[in-house]
Amino acid sequence: MLYLGGVAWVTLGPEPYDADTSSVLWRFLDFFGRYEATDWITFDRVEFIANIAMFVPLGIFFVLLLGRRRWWLAILLCGAISCAIEIWQGALLPTRVADIADVVANTSGGTVGVLLGVVLMSISLARRGRRRRVRARAAQALG
Repeated sequence: MLYLGGVAWVTLGPEPYDADTSSVLWRFLDFFGRYEATDWITFDRVEFIANIAMFVPLGIFFVLLLGRRRWWLAILLCGAISCAIEIWQGALLPTRVADIADVVANTSGGTVGVLLGVVLMSISLARRGRRRRVRARAAQALG
């Protein structure tokens, strides 16, 4: 619940972050912009990566909620939520910019989360199955 509140605060408020956060971010970008090896680290790239990272847990949550067989629905839900956020920003928040790149980044992050969730669930189920087989063999050997 705290995570969803954080996502709502970042995405649905009039400003994505306060002045202190903005100051730290711009100092970070200025520092890396001074060097040729790191001048590729721009605001747009940091924002894109942050949007991906923000939606990974949502993808995991949806695949846990819906199950491995409905992984595709989890991805659709992540995309739909991202679209809803951008529509909200475009229609109701004049200080924000609705951007298709945000939908792409958010949906990509949700997809990464879904895939990660499917893999982790598959590993867990495989381990559980192995344990059952080992117990069954042990019981059969004793019985």
